[in-house]
Amino acid sequence: MSSTVRQIGLSAPWLDDREEELAIEVLRSGRLSLGPSIERFEELFAASVGAPYAAAVSSGTAGLHLLCVAAGVGPGDEVITSPYSFVASANCAIYEGATPVFADVDPRTLNLDPAAVEAAITPRTTAIVGVDIYGYPCELGPLQEICERHRLTLIDDACEALGARYKGARVGSHGTSSVFAFYPNKQITTGEGGMVTTHSEAEWLLLKSLRNQGRADAGGWLDHARLGFNYRLDDIRAAIGIGQLEKLDRILAARTTVAQRYNTMLAGLDGLELPLADDADHERSWFVYVVALPAGADREAVIAKLTDAGVATARYLPCIHLQSYMRERYGFKEGLCPIAEGLSARTLALPFHARLDQSDQAYIVATLKEALAG
Repeated sequence: MSSTVRQIGLSAPWLDDREEELAIEVLRSGRLSLGPSIERFEELFAASVGAPYAAAVSSGTAGLHLLCVAAGVGPGDEVITSPYSFVASANCAIYEGATPVFADVDPRTLNLDPAAVEAAITPRTTAIVGVDIYGYPCELGPLQEICERHRLTLIDDACEALGARYKGARVGSHGTSSVFAFYPNKQITTGEGGMVTTHSEAEWLLLKSLRNQGRADAGGWLDHARLGFNYRLDDIRAAIGIGQLEKLDRILAARTTVAQRYNTMLAGLDGLELPLADDADHERSWFVYVVALPAGADREAVIAKLTDAGVATARYLPCIHLQSYMRERYGFKEGLCPIAEGLSARTLALPFHARLDQSDQAYIVATLKEALAG
């Protein structure tokens, strides 16, 4: 008699009949790209985050790259960002020939430490890419003040933070140009895709040109005013995005409920560090649920036991500067960002999404406790 091991995936999108309906409408219209769904998605998204302008792009990475282009980042420049993030937070500068500079993070927020950012500034610094890691808003106020004082451009990598609030207002509404992403594990998804929000009409028009091969602002179909990129989002994905935005509040509430259940179930587990709670200035939008294992715990052994039990996990996040291509290209080594490196060796993502079943969560927590007990 054989038994089947329970299987619990790491993430899952919330898609239903509404997204299907909207996608079919686009298919039947014949307007699969550069059609009205794009503009509608942009308008709804801008209103959702409180920004006057939004430009849809093919990915969050594309959005970060375009903001580096708009900021005039180029060869010889330095761009400061977090080592504890997805590689796109640094790659966006490298694409333009600039050098990434990594400042260490705060041990509890896991976001850039403004003091470390200040210390990393040189005469070659042109921009700072702040990251709202795991949906927890970065220190926008101090980072904006640093950029104003040193005449630098601030880019907010909010790819994981749709719906988060900083000082009571949604991320994207504070004047800093921000980038959001819609990969299937994000709060909302379009499969692939992203959105750039800006408070500058001139930058918005530039972004729309750059994403579309540098198309001239008021020219013909094949008139190009500048070097651009094929970073367009198509109308099918935009239609899916519209359906996702229609239930954004429900998605965010459901993800919060799942996170709160984890908090309750894992409370008191000796040495396990849970995600930082909200405070007066920071309201997290739950992207993933990441814990820091107790000091001395064998993370690989824990992962192996969870895997054997059918529970998916991920090593969130490897430090960017210690990725092999970063070491080879720039000579980065261990010790550059000790706080981020220490966290990176201990943090682990547990299965998380808006409709994660409570019984599955109980199984995950019981399996984790057993794994940590040895």
